[in-house]
Amino acid sequence: MKIAQIAPLHESVPPRTYGGTERVVHYLTEALVAQGHQVTLFASGDSRTSAELRPIVPEALRLSRTRRDPLAWHLLQLNQVAREAEQFDILHFHTDFLHFPLWRRMRVPQLTTLHGRLDLPDLQALFAEFGDMPVVSIAQHQREPLPMARWIGTVYNGIPAQNYTFRDDPQDYLAFLGRMSPEKGAETAIQIALRAGVRLRMAAKVDRVDRDYFDERIRPHLDHPLIEFIGEVDERGKNELLGGARALLFPIAWPEPFGLVMIEAMACGTPVIAYRMGSVPEVMEDGVTGYVVDGPDAAVEAIGRLDAIDRHACRRLFETHFSARRMAEEYVTLYRRLLLQTTRPANDATAPLGEGMSRSA
Repeated sequence: MKIAQIAPLHESVPPRTYGGTERVVHYLTEALVAQGHQVTLFASGDSRTSAELRPIVPEALRLSRTRRDPLAWHLLQLNQVAREAEQFDILHFHTDFLHFPLWRRMRVPQLTTLHGRLDLPDLQALFAEFGDMPVVSIAQHQREPLPMARWIGTVYNGIPAQNYTFRDDPQDYLAFLGRMSPEKGAETAIQIALRAGVRLRMAAKVDRVDRDYFDERIRPHLDHPLIEFIGEVDERGKNELLGGARALLFPIAWPEPFGLVMIEAMACGTPVIAYRMGSVPEVMEDGVTGYVVDGPDAAVEAIGRLDAIDRHACRRLFETHFSARRMAEEYVTLYRRLLLQTTRPANDATAPLGEGMSRSA
């Protein structure tokens, strides 16, 4: 099958350090190539891939040495995809909804994975208008704000099992990995660790928009002997951090669409202590891969019960439900279903093709 993967340009594929969507696109692309498909990746020029790369901008926008307009470059990307569209059997977009007005008038089969939060008021009007565009959720919970969208399946994110080393001998620390932002619960993680009296190692990027939060709410804690901030980490650093931790703290304060770091921890055998929000109850299996809790008191109490979690069981559940190979196979199933409908008029908003392709909560 000839497949086009269209990635955001904010980070390279894969990202050098932090980056969720682009990392998933990388894992999916590599798994599809390994399965024998002809894949073309439309991404930034500093991307690394086994597929054929169509570089759009010389380097990823977030870390670029030259300030660039993201909208301009994403429009240029869509223009290049449109020029080459007839070469492919299927187009897979990971770039939100910018392409909707153009692609509803084109007959090349396409689908869009929505990787972000969908509880924003303006999106209801958008998806009411573009109810013919086939979209994929990364968790069932993610769909709830947009029941009018044309959901064709749910495919949970996956990561390569070989990238993460199982560890049965953790050190005496907790881990936090993500963005230094209020919604990711960075300050809450610090408070939980301090109350439990356990060392916390924090690896996170600090975006410009979160700089004030970091300076005002996080930096004052960094002098405490239990709190260590190590900045952004690459794939190797992430593997070492998560594998060596007694648990990952994930005290989110927003409807997390998926939470890639949870399955990264599971791949290392590391349990997760996560707040019951967004996709957490779908991704986690309470009491098996860690604990799903409802606040800081329960999180502190859960730290005292970590010895009851079997790290081998964490790894086994990851291998069963969250591998990159499984993710690619489920997307190929959706691709084939769409190919069977190539004669449908472009503006025909029909019923969904099918529901959840993965384990449902």
